Amino acid sequence: MAGSELLQFVVTGITVGSVYGLVALGFTIIYNATGVINFAQGEFVVLGGLCFYTLYEAAHLPLLLALLGAVLIVAVVGLLMERLAIRPLLGAPVVTLIMVTIGVSVILRGLAKLIWGSESLSVHPFSGNKSLFLGGAALQLQYLWVLGLTALAVLAVRLFFDHTLVGKAMQACAINPEAARLAGISVERMVQASFALSAGLSALAGAVISPVTFATYDAGIVLGLKGFCGAIVGGLGNGLGAVVGGLAVGVLQSLGVGLAPQGYTGFEDAFAFIILLLVLFLRPSGLLGRRRAEGV
Repeated sequence: MAGSELLQFVVTGITVGSVYGLVALGFTIIYNATGVINFAQGEFVVLGGLCFYTLYEAAHLPLLLALLGAVLIVAVVGLLMERLAIRPLLGAPVVTLIMVTIGVSVILRGLAKLIWGSESLSVHPFSGNKSLFLGGAALQLQYLWVLGLTALAVLAVRLFFDHTLVGKAMQACAINPEAARLAGISVERMVQASFALSAGLSALAGAVISPVTFATYDAGIVLGLKGFCGAIVGGLGNGLGAVVGGLAVGVLQSLGVGLAPQGYTGFEDAFAFIILLLVLFLRPSGLLGRRRAEGV
């Protein structure tokens, strides 16, 4: 394989991996707050892409306003999910809560199909269809949007947890909910905030990747599972690990597709799960270990 082709696969993998990283970070935030794996996370990504399509393509809102609107709408969906489906069952076995999140994902998928239909919706790239060429590899300008907004989102989340009272309260609830409650922190509100933040991050991922992959109602299952793989690979409960894990899954998946013998390229979705199994066998705690007490 030529060096330019290899670089092309790496660039594509980093771009897709950035989206997986945001989804994995969303998994981590909710897991740290509740101990639950939210399998509706992929549907938040889809809703972000579909809402962005409506605001940007149909309503013709300015780009940044459409992005903000999509994130806020899906964040409200996350709030409603926590209030209506999760909070009444807090204290129930974790398996019960996980099944509830699966049920919510099915409902959200059905609503998305009902509202937007089953056709893939095309979203124009933010900066047109031009590409940059780096070492023989074509770098679409949309890739730079994906990478740039992902980096900004991760930095904003880091600053939020390190330098705001709400962020520190959420970390306190993740470390020791009972001690946080005794200190006057409303654990219920922090859990609700974690769902809103997680949904917003996934919505941003769905919006920025929609010009590359199109917006479609049924993409949430695969995106959610690959984001979950990223969270496990990086170390479940570790925010930095979630981002690193998502990038690793994206790059290795892209390279796996590129290096696979001819006739096996249809198995690209399986590469993420092969990587997951290898990590679970070799390092069950993930690449960066599990540091639940540190939050994200």
